[in-house]
Amino acid sequence: MTKWIRMLLAALLLFGATAPARADDAAEKAAILKVVADMEAAWNRSDFTGYMAGFWNPGVTFVSGGKIQDGWQGTLDHYVRDYGGSPGRRGTLHFYDISIDILAPDAALLISHYHLARFERSQEGINTRLFRKIDGRWVIAMNHVSSYDPAAPAAK
Repeated sequence: MTKWIRMLLAALLLFGATAPARADDAAEKAAILKVVADMEAAWNRSDFTGYMAGFWNPGVTFVSGGKIQDGWQGTLDHYVRDYGGSPGRRGTLHFYDISIDILAPDAALLISHYHLARFERSQEGINTRLFRKIDGRWVIAMNHVSSYDPAAPAAK
């Protein structure tokens, strides 16, 4: 009988220890979703510096097109160079199908799709982002983008 009581107590302690973490996870996920929503809104108003506020400055690692950008500033320069100017060149960005896994109190993995609607060439793709909580704030420490042209014929 004592063995069963110990097992029951261990289960109750385990449940008690993980139940608050689930509530904390929900709050952390909401905070991360706000970062993503703020980034999307900044992009859509041509505020690339505001968009970059979601990334760890200066230490972000950004991988896109088979290349590693040169940190935070290099990533900002890339966006201004390739998407700056007219709203048609910038396009309208939307993140969707967002999945977040809290890995640790200061680390989370986000995977999402994105759609960048542009006059000349729209883009679709997937973001894989490692978020870190630095100085109490969630930021993207590593971003990997895999994009494709939705107008391109499907591979056979």
